[in-house]
Amino acid sequence: MSRLVDVAGLDDVPPGTMLMVQVDDTNILLVNLEGIVRAVQGTCSHEYFELDRGFLTGDSVTCALHLSRFDLATGEALDPPAEVPLRTYPVRVADGRISLELPEGPVPVNE
Repeated sequence: MSRLVDVAGLDDVPPGTMLMVQVDDTNILLVNLEGIVRAVQGTCSHEYFELDRGFLTGDSVTCALHLSRFDLATGEALDPPAEVPLRTYPVRVADGRISLELPEGPVPVNE
């Protein structure tokens, strides 16, 4: 079973920007890559650090704490010290709103 959770307006995340949202006390990072919105867990899988404090590099996000880089499409850790991928979440954009398709219960994250 899954649920569709409205998290932000598309105008809140212009192309080339990111926005941290919370669902059930879990940080989720929204990123607009030239009109394609991606959603990944909002904290680094290496050490707890908010990824919205990092920076975008093409189609990846870099954690500002230890410079681990993650692919925004797959969540794959591209640079050490992180080894565990970020959890990714399916995104739906309709009528100017961004929604996430999440499982029932706690929002899954990788640690």
